Amino acid sequence: MRSTFSLLLYINRNKVRVDGTTSVLCRISIDGKNTVITTGISCKPQQWNAKSAETSDARTNNRLKKFRSNAERLYEDLLKRYGVVSAELLKNEIAGHVVIPIHLLQMGQRERERLAVRAKEIGSNSTYRSSRYYQSYIREFLESKGISDIAFSDITEEFGREYKVYLKRYKNFGASQTNLCLCWLNRLVYLAVNHEIIRANPLEEVEYEKKPPAKRMHISKAELKQLLEPKLPQNDPLKELARRTFIFSCFTGLAYVDTQLLYPHHIGKTAAGRRYIQINRRKTKVESFIPLHPIAEQIINLYNTTDDTQPVFPLPSRDMMWFEIHELGVIIGRKENLSYHQARHSFGSFLISEGICTESIAKMMGHASISSTQNYAKISEKKISEDMDRLIERRKNNEY
Repeated sequence: MRSTFSLLLYINRNKVRVDGTTSVLCRISIDGKNTVITTGISCKPQQWNAKSAETSDARTNNRLKKFRSNAERLYEDLLKRYGVVSAELLKNEIAGHVVIPIHLLQMGQRERERLAVRAKEIGSNSTYRSSRYYQSYIREFLESKGISDIAFSDITEEFGREYKVYLKRYKNFGASQTNLCLCWLNRLVYLAVNHEIIRANPLEEVEYEKKPPAKRMHISKAELKQLLEPKLPQNDPLKELARRTFIFSCFTGLAYVDTQLLYPHHIGKTAAGRRYIQINRRKTKVESFIPLHPIAEQIINLYNTTDDTQPVFPLPSRDMMWFEIHELGVIIGRKENLSYHQARHSFGSFLISEGICTESIAKMMGHASISSTQNYAKISEKKISEDMDRLIERRKNNEY
């Protein structure tokens, strides 16, 4: 005879962590006998709806649905295998499939698997790609200590300090790269705290490196002029594509992924015959409206503007284009490394220097808030000088 089987998701409102979250638990009921298991998922008590057993966060709900679906599937599998299922048997089976790692590298691998899924959901794998390197640095550090992994219970403040010294001395990392590696390490330790593997993060007192002054995130107009008239090696179509799309982004502010996803239907024309691009940014889902600069229009005319089944530019993955963009910087004699994202910064910087209002820049760049524009488009030295000249002129007029 088939067992009576039910799952109830709930939270313990009396056991809230320091970060304001609590674990989502699952009560398994089979034939009147109950047992409880943690789902490995957390939420804030105010987000939880006890009636629907859901949270107000869509991503968390998706994870809860997957947990429930997995539990129901395991129940059916056990029923077919043994003919009868107890609550404890199902709990042990679920635990075997939802094991929370108690070692550092294991937790890192689990987190990277989650990031891989997230990368597909949002269409950007930059965080997942970076995590590969951060994970490898921890592995190399542990190997230098003669161990393959370390339990969270064995991690101490001294461990964190030794890791920081290792990054600086043996990897020759600067402040920014060292801090990114420490962020990944802390991320994994805090996951252990959230899953109640350890009570607190032992690395909280390990200080981050003091950051040096920010590097210039945009190119100058002189460097843009050099890119417009480059001396590139012959028969190198990929480098020429990199040059053209970089310049195109300098005049449109489109990020690399948005340039990849640019199709002919995104290109329109006003009643006055002025062409423009109208596209929702992949990152923010906010619409960008960009009147085309003549140079950007010249570039776009060299590529696909009619076949809407194909993108405008035949761009490869961002990783493949990285070296080509970097080499462009070397060709023009740029001291700092050149990256594609600097083209977007340059667009904002050029508009600011020409006195374009922040609201218009925000619309063209597809920013979700005006504060992003204020942080994104750094005011150039020329603009500062012009403002000071106007101030001096006003003072002279007042005095005389």
